[in-house]
Amino acid sequence: MPPAPGDREARRKDVSEAVWHVLAEKGFGGLTLRAVAAAMGVSTGMLMHYFPTKRALITHALDLLEKRTAERPRRARPAPGLATVRAMLLDILPLTPGDTARNRIWVSSWDLSLADDGLTAQQADRYTRLRSMLRPHLEAARDLGQLPADVDLERLAAAAVAFTHGLVVQALFDPGRFPEDVQVVMLDDFLASTTMPRPDGGTRRPPHDPGERP
Repeated sequence: MPPAPGDREARRKDVSEAVWHVLAEKGFGGLTLRAVAAAMGVSTGMLMHYFPTKRALITHALDLLEKRTAERPRRARPAPGLATVRAMLLDILPLTPGDTARNRIWVSSWDLSLADDGLTAQQADRYTRLRSMLRPHLEAARDLGQLPADVDLERLAAAAVAFTHGLVVQALFDPGRFPEDVQVVMLDDFLASTTMPRPDGGTRRPPHDPGERP
């Protein structure tokens, strides 16, 4: 007899908690049916009723990670414009033990996502949603005169996400060089650079690298 809907939902919750426990302890590299079953104290055969394949387990883990990320405590959204953009980007950075653990799990998932076309597409969709969440606040910043009137909002949203996630990776690998206060200063420097008007209305060029020939 199949379990009652309430029992099945409770069991799925138990499974999700076990998946999260394994992710926190071992990352995606250690996420296996055997590890999740051991965390629950059940057989892998029972677990396969929920996840018949490793891919199904990984997909659930990514969905769970996104859900946990969305439900985490967030900073209050201050004044419209760049102040809110700053708060949203600070929420991404590994500035607390919890945020550091969550970011370590995300980064550990990238190898698996890149090796699977479907998971790659899902990850691309997550980045698209993040950029779209920033877009209205960047529009507000432009309308408030905090950004140049001709700013390319799509490109700026992409640059903000790329900068922030690049900083996440550096902070995870070299926390001594990128402690919390340094991350905040670097983010503020990045946001300050977005307010600079473009010369002659053209595309802003990156600063000249002294190591390159002029």
